[in-house]
Amino acid sequence: MLKKLFLSTAVSLLLNACATSPTGRSQFIYMPDNQVDQMGLQAFSSMKSKNPISGNQRYSQFAQCVAYAITQQTGGQWEVVVFEDESLNAFALPGNKIGVHTGLINLVDNQDQLAAVIGHEIGHVLSRHSNERLSQETAVSTGLAMVQAVTQPQTALGQTALGLLGVGAQYGVILPYSRIHETEADTIGLDLMAKAGFDPRQSVNLWLKMDKAAQGGQPIEFMSTHPSHASRIDNLNQNMSRAVQLQQQAWGGGRQPRCSK
Repeated sequence: MLKKLFLSTAVSLLLNACATSPTGRSQFIYMPDNQVDQMGLQAFSSMKSKNPISGNQRYSQFAQCVAYAITQQTGGQWEVVVFEDESLNAFALPGNKIGVHTGLINLVDNQDQLAAVIGHEIGHVLSRHSNERLSQETAVSTGLAMVQAVTQPQTALGQTALGLLGVGAQYGVILPYSRIHETEADTIGLDLMAKAGFDPRQSVNLWLKMDKAAQGGQPIEFMSTHPSHASRIDNLNQNMSRAVQLQQQAWGGGRQPRCSK
């Protein structure tokens, strides 16, 4: 009887787990979004308590200005925190939380290059990539205990949960988004930054700078598990014509961000 109930529940979950990403890709998602958002909120709170937050107001204002321009296109209230960390990294978590490292702010030449990274990370959230990864993981192995695991980040399961949220290697886990997710986030992020009025062509310059920094031996957590630079730039260029048109439309609508560090 219990076996039949379990099988019935499993079939029901599978039938209701079909979703579609913003790019039209089919997804397997059955975790409740509010639970995944709660995990993101808990993870972000833990990061703020355990990792130094930058006291540089110019950096904070710069990151918030860029992020606010982009999130105006997505809706919702987003919290943006700049962490004192020299790695070239940024991230966004379910629950509308954005973290930017001072190392990345030092690297970028302008607002548009930072917008390329923040747009990419928000693209992960809009595409529910964390939920997709959690759904896949819980479906095959760990069960709903994963939802509570993020509150215990020192445990093996807790580290896995943080990784599935896409937090990154510098927080003790190396469970990257898949290359499909990364390419999708690039495409969505390119459109987002363009709709906000940023120059999408600067996204290519940003990745070229990242490539140069990597060759110089500088640690780049953001790129350590991502597609090759050449394939990323090729994908961006394939979508650039549309993105430039979106930027022109944004400028025509009065959306011209002016963020400076």
